[in-house]
Amino acid sequence: MEYNYKEKKIVAVVNDKLEVGVALNVLGHLAVSIGYNAENHMGRSVLTDASGIKHLGISKYPFIITKANANKIRNAIEAARQNINILFADYPLQMLETGHDDELAESLSKAKEVDLLYLGAVFYGNTEDINAITKKFSLYR
Repeated sequence: MEYNYKEKKIVAVVNDKLEVGVALNVLGHLAVSIGYNAENHMGRSVLTDASGIKHLGISKYPFIITKANANKIRNAIEAARQNINILFADYPLQMLETGHDDELAESLSKAKEVDLLYLGAVFYGNTEDINAITKKFSLYR
């Protein structure tokens, strides 16, 4: 498998006001979403260790976890909307406050985008494009 692992990048950003448990929940949902929707991001689908035990593969590109305030997250999402080469998933507050998917759909259908509070987002694309909108975010520590 030949590729340049620095060619593309995945960057997650979570709201810096979130408690760790909530941030991990947001990150988990976003990772599943971007993983399902991104093309050509996986390395080998299965890896086998020396004992013959199989392990699911991971992304072949870097996945960086960052944090930022709500305004910076909103700005990054708006910038990603303007770049057709960036795939992104966002996580507005309604996703945390609802349970069933139908409840979420109804809640979001009643909210204007300008009023959404984003708890996080994940961006996937060419490293240059991703860096342009996420390079000033702090690493999540």
